[in-house]
Amino acid sequence: MAKNEVRTITLKVSDNTKEKMIEYFADKKRDVTPPYTVFQAKEADTMVTLYESGKAVFQGISADIDANMWMEMEKHLNPNKKLEVKKVDNNPKSKNNRRIVDNKLYHCTSIGSDEVGTGDYFGPIVVTATYVTKKDIPFLEQLGVRDSKKITDEHILKVVPEIIKQIPYSSMILSNEEYNHKYSDKINLNTIKAILHNKVLLDMSKQYKKHDYIVVDQFTEPFIYYKYINNLKEVQRNITFVTHAEDQCLSVACASLISRYVLIKEFERLSKDLGIKLPKGAGNIVDEAGAQLVKKYGIDILNKIAKLNFKNTEKIKELAEN
Repeated sequence: MAKNEVRTITLKVSDNTKEKMIEYFADKKRDVTPPYTVFQAKEADTMVTLYESGKAVFQGISADIDANMWMEMEKHLNPNKKLEVKKVDNNPKSKNNRRIVDNKLYHCTSIGSDEVGTGDYFGPIVVTATYVTKKDIPFLEQLGVRDSKKITDEHILKVVPEIIKQIPYSSMILSNEEYNHKYSDKINLNTIKAILHNKVLLDMSKQYKKHDYIVVDQFTEPFIYYKYINNLKEVQRNITFVTHAEDQCLSVACASLISRYVLIKEFERLSKDLGIKLPKGAGNIVDEAGAQLVKKYGIDILNKIAKLNFKNTEKIKELAEN
């Protein structure tokens, strides 16, 4: 497989592993799911889909890492059962594997938004909206923005400073301290995301009125999205909601890259301030880092740097006591 290529891995999981996955992804699942699925969730750069049949599909740059975690779980829980795994390299040069692009969304002037950080225990949530005109398309294609999901963190640190010199954008950073204050039974993660998307989209649409589309990477049904924000004073309307919008619309692709750039910088800053490198995601390595932080700073540090509603919080408390 070529470096940074998107990969799809399918793993057949037993009922006990299935239950573990449902528990693990409870706070990360999307409202919009394909037919016959238990859930669909985003874990860093991987989309995870669990079907009712027990088939788990991992797709993305880091699919190997995320799939391996559940392969180990399946082997641990069911040692006498043969592992059923299928791996496919999604070569962009292959016509059969190429995602169909909607030309009207791609070759247009648009405002688009995307978010990162929702699947990370540490680090903030970052939402960005950008304004991309037709004349910006060759510039962005030259930088490789069309394949934004295949760009590594190292490359993001190089190309995003070039992007923000030419592409107007608006970003919002929601710290975990703010997140923990807002999160409740009545205000879930998708409500928070909708509020943040609405804010950056309004900011851009007021400044740049000449646009063909306003596009959001769909994470819930449109009517539910608007329901989340119907009590706000101003609501951005006329949004085109698209799944995998970063592949379809360059303004969303740019928003994704800028959000990831801001998140990388925030992780670097927090790691430096705390004296411990904060890992992304919500796996075992996160629990270990969290236990170190609690032992060093006390349990209250988690309220400032972590999303307390994640299952990691209880695991970290147990590890820190040992």
